[in-house]
Amino acid sequence: MAQTKPLPDVAVVGSGVFGAWTAFMLRKAGAKVTLIDQHGPANNRASSGGESRITRAGYGPKELYTRWSMEALTVYKNFYAQTDPTLYNETGFLWMGRPDDAYMNANLVAFKRLGVKHDVLSREEIAKRFPAIGLDGLTWGIYEYHAGGLMARRGVATVVRHLVKNGLRYEQARVVPPSPGTKVTSVAGIKAGQFVFACGPWLPQVFPELLKGRIRPTRQEVFYFATPAGDPAFRSPLLPAWVDPGDTIYGLPDLENRGFKIAPDGHGLEIDPETQERVVPQASVDKVRLYLQKRFPKLAQAPLAQAEVCQYENTVNGDYLIDRHPEHDNVWLLGGGSGHGYKHGPAVGNYTANLVLNGGRTEDIFALKTKTLYDPTNRSSTIPGK
Repeated sequence: MAQTKPLPDVAVVGSGVFGAWTAFMLRKAGAKVTLIDQHGPANNRASSGGESRITRAGYGPKELYTRWSMEALTVYKNFYAQTDPTLYNETGFLWMGRPDDAYMNANLVAFKRLGVKHDVLSREEIAKRFPAIGLDGLTWGIYEYHAGGLMARRGVATVVRHLVKNGLRYEQARVVPPSPGTKVTSVAGIKAGQFVFACGPWLPQVFPELLKGRIRPTRQEVFYFATPAGDPAFRSPLLPAWVDPGDTIYGLPDLENRGFKIAPDGHGLEIDPETQERVVPQASVDKVRLYLQKRFPKLAQAPLAQAEVCQYENTVNGDYLIDRHPEHDNVWLLGGGSGHGYKHGPAVGNYTANLVLNGGRTEDIFALKTKTLYDPTNRSSTIPGK
């Protein structure tokens, strides 16, 4: 009788959405897993620690991400049905289009090929279906049916609680960079055979010589405006999740009575996630109000109910880093997910777990060799809509 190869012990460093779901998929495959985080799952400094994130399928010509969105949403819905159905809100998703939008046209090609349920809306149809939206500059739109809002902070915490309840070891500890040229046998005193570093914006600090300038943490500000009493116009189904690529800004309807969420998607100033102050200045609020006057005029003078400062941690082209460390054959690097990674958590976890347990070569799109250095003057968003 053939003997099966024993699965390795794996330590996953970082309990954000990528780390938590990688640990989930490793445990599902039967591996012994330890999850490590310096501040705790879904802490308020993590990129996965905000209230909500968007899930949608549109990725222009990058159909791999569309497939992953569909795969991950199936996992999310099945898992949440067993744990907490309130963690996913199917609001739909609206792409706000200008004339000759190549990215949105590429969405339509992918949607047809992959069977993504959607409508193409005229300017008049947007006005009829979503009356709270101002139409200045818009000529058309794409509406995705199976899309909406994932409750981020609570979602990550739910995954980790589920794992711990079912045998995963969790440790809260600070991780220092591995010594160059040595085999990694333990992290924070925890021994394992394989290590996955999914440290979000802290990843370049753990591997500074390798990743400094290749993954860039940036300051991102998020706003929640109070909606008019008794007015359903800013809740689903009268308002979906949305992105306005022309103005590089996105948002969500009022979920769980937290208010109307809106956030600029352009990359902010480079920051240290450990030390940055998380206070939103009045100038940022005023700038967002100018946009509200144009696109959501009923909220132009609405009270600011809440604001968050989080961060992105992107590669230069927005593609994830999922690759083996070039000097440590038992160390895997997983990052570059901010701005669009939350929706893909289960798919990224599945992909990474398969590499860790079965070996193989990562696809070029995720390879370290394709992560070039950032141009510090470029603050554009590469993939719209968080």
